Amino acid sequence: MLWLQIKSVLKHLLLPPTGPLLLALIGIFLLKRRPRLARVCLILGVGSLWLLSTPIVADVFTGLAERYPPLDLRRAPDAQAIVILGGGGQRAFAPEYGGPAAEPLLLERLNLGAFIAHKTGLPVLVTGWHIEAIAMHDTLLRNYGIDARWVDSQAYDTFENARNSARLLHADGVHRIVLVTHGTHMWRSVHEFTDAGLEVVAAPVGILAEREIGVWRFVPNMDALQRSCMATYELIGEPLRVFLVATHLRRQ
Repeated sequence: MLWLQIKSVLKHLLLPPTGPLLLALIGIFLLKRRPRLARVCLILGVGSLWLLSTPIVADVFTGLAERYPPLDLRRAPDAQAIVILGGGGQRAFAPEYGGPAAEPLLLERLNLGAFIAHKTGLPVLVTGWHIEAIAMHDTLLRNYGIDARWVDSQAYDTFENARNSARLLHADGVHRIVLVTHGTHMWRSVHEFTDAGLEVVAAPVGILAEREIGVWRFVPNMDALQRSCMATYELIGEPLRVFLVATHLRRQ
């Protein structure tokens, strides 16, 4: 658990917007002592934050991270279950619903998972961390009339999503799944679930599409920054996963 907490802290410190802002703050701190280095830090910090907040740069990073096309249901005739990954955020108590609820990014995954479930009739597994998994289950039931057959509430990261899901599914004889997560997250997720012993049909959501046109592609906005952050995390995360597997540092 200590390693998971350290990883979470490092993630939030290094990724935008915190990482570039910290670099800019270091520049401000060094202005009097090391003015030349301070200017470099300020330019890199502010400049990178500006660029990562523009749709044109966010699209480049997203395109590099996404490796799977939209789901073609004809590719999943032998699938036995749908697995929806957490990681998109939730509220522990939403007053308008009188209980936990998924927030927009997580709701986007649940929406696609529910769509596939209605099309195929396949049972659903939701996997996340504590209240997140409960919010996923309750949102599916309340909004879409789908009662998830399996609920894994002990998965802190994608590795645990895969490991825990495989244990639950293998116990019921399930070996081939439709996996639902964001397009930027899918590449690493497929590797984790395949390593856990499951056959995977990818069903990415939030796939790259041109959201801004003309001059607006160069104007910073929060949506672009969020997409850059997600893509950057995955572009770093997949090589790190390979390293952990190759060096046998992966926890069992």
